[in-house]
Amino acid sequence: MPLLNKVRTVVPGGSGGDTATHSLSRLRFALTLFFALDGFLFAGWVVRIPAVKQQTGASAGDLGLALLGVSAGAVITMTLTGRLCRRYGSHAVTVATAVLLSLSVALPALTRSPLALGLVLLVFGAAYGGINVAMNSAAVDLVTALRRPVMPSFHAAFSLGGMIGAGLGGLLAGGLSPTAHLLGLTVVGLALTAVAGPVLLRHPSPAPPESLAPVRDKERVTSGGARRTVLVFGVIALCTAYGEGALADWGALHLEQDLDAHPGVAAAGYSVFALTMTAGRLSGTALLERLGQTRTLVLGGATASAGMLLGALAPTVWATLLGFAITGLGLANIFPVAVARAGAVAGPGGVATASTLGYGGMLLGPPSIGFLADWFSLPVALTTVAALAAGAAAMGYWARNAGAPRAN
Repeated sequence: MPLLNKVRTVVPGGSGGDTATHSLSRLRFALTLFFALDGFLFAGWVVRIPAVKQQTGASAGDLGLALLGVSAGAVITMTLTGRLCRRYGSHAVTVATAVLLSLSVALPALTRSPLALGLVLLVFGAAYGGINVAMNSAAVDLVTALRRPVMPSFHAAFSLGGMIGAGLGGLLAGGLSPTAHLLGLTVVGLALTAVAGPVLLRHPSPAPPESLAPVRDKERVTSGGARRTVLVFGVIALCTAYGEGALADWGALHLEQDLDAHPGVAAAGYSVFALTMTAGRLSGTALLERLGQTRTLVLGGATASAGMLLGALAPTVWATLLGFAITGLGLANIFPVAVARAGAVAGPGGVATASTLGYGGMLLGPPSIGFLADWFSLPVALTTVAALAAGAAAMGYWARNAGAPRAN
């Protein structure tokens, strides 16, 4: 059985045990703040996309191309961040990318053309991709040192930060310019980094005892069957993260453009989605214990598919908001389960591969929706979220026996 499924509690006793436990607790709190900050800044940007679109005079296709800058910047950075973490440590890279993310979130509001928007989003995407890889690398090390399965709490913090960022953005959308709002996010981001950053910089990533390291990770990673199984779960993560990215960037625009919702109500669309996703992740452990991993995957994918069909095609604002809420509840635990199953097959290498594919889906979803909206319509484009969620459910059932934890 892999380490991440076995660890439960910190080893008591021993010289300096209390100090070590306190240090890990401080690291966990600081890292949780960075996950929440990431979600907060990203959501703060996405709720102002309709205003920035209008400001730059971009069409749906132009906006899709500009949003591709986020994807391109993130993909380039994700391929390099692992090396940077190995050289400088995941804690230092987390702090550096948090500063860059905080500064770059203000740039879109300063642009006046789709080209300029795409260029600044390239920087924003580089920071976003880098901090996600660095934070998750740091979280994996911390989970191993704590010997407790606390990874869902970090992802819940990201969702909670997104909910707060979207909710605050909804309140400010009607009375505050995008420039003032996004500059305010920069100030908040730098302030939180100044609080949490020194904790990470003073403490290196905790290394697990040699006896706790999985002994067959390399053999499992190099197995052809293991690689294929990891790719399946990585694609499941990609399918569901595609929906999260699509709703983040296009949900508010769909409510405002297609259903004539007030800007504040439109901004609340992502907030509702983030709220139900947060609730789902906070209750994820109990759900997994009751249903098991496969049924959680299948039920989550089916629920998200039905919710997104309602959200994309409903003729009223409130029915659409209900659809977004159902979608968030369905998608909540699919990504964490998919990553965990990949780790059961190939250890930390499997976790890294599935996570990268998942974040790739989150970043590639928005520009794909933009192109499809130009060719067809935005509601039709959003139905692809439902199709991919249904595909994730099918793949989850098909791979039900892969990566199952072995008995002790």
